[in-house]
Amino acid sequence: MIEELWKEYNGKGSSEAREELIVACLPYVKSCAHQLSIYANPSQDVDDLVSAGIIGLMDALERYDPAKGASFKNYAKYRVRGSIMDEIRSMDWVPYSTREKARKIEKAMHEFQQNSSEEPDEEDIATATGMSLGKYREALLEVSRMTLSMLKDTLYDGDSSDISEQGLPRTPEDELMLAEKETILTNAIGRLPENERLVVTLYYYEEMNMKEIGQSLDISESRVCQIHSSAMLRLNSRLKYLGTSISA
Repeated sequence: MIEELWKEYNGKGSSEAREELIVACLPYVKSCAHQLSIYANPSQDVDDLVSAGIIGLMDALERYDPAKGASFKNYAKYRVRGSIMDEIRSMDWVPYSTREKARKIEKAMHEFQQNSSEEPDEEDIATATGMSLGKYREALLEVSRMTLSMLKDTLYDGDSSDISEQGLPRTPEDELMLAEKETILTNAIGRLPENERLVVTLYYYEEMNMKEIGQSLDISESRVCQIHSSAMLRLNSRLKYLGTSISA
């Protein structure tokens, strides 16, 4: 439907066709805003993120070039999500102490990964960081707001200069590099503990929000956030070891 509406808007260029296309895309904008809202500054509400997403959608309408190969729907998703992420990042409020906790946990995970073929469980990491299990889980919840862009930055090294505005590699060499990174990431996700792998799959691939995941798995939303944080830190530590790093 969205592709047909785009063709109609592109052919007619009328305000009516434009409005109809925007309305058709709004459910995704709102869904994406709700999904990412757990990372927002307390001063930002979902409406702020929806507004940012709409700006991204408007940008997609102006910049989309079908000759580049991407569908309008996928390109619009890329722009909407990026715009919301930029809005959240612009209000970054994660204190230094929280970043230090993340680094401490990540370092412990990295040391386990170097010295053992098995992934450490929560008790192992808590002990290695000198925390009780309860304090460790509190720390995971605290650092959850840092994990917004971890998978994106893993693939693009935090720099989209080698990626076209369509979200596609600019050259065959770039495409090969991206494919290699995606393979590394897929393998790393496959090595996650089952509960972390499931949360990552539901959140990033099924596009469920934390509340929906909690309901699906019969656990609290805060527990989902803890599991997600653990997964992201675990992936970060392993990918750094493999030479594909992201910044905390």
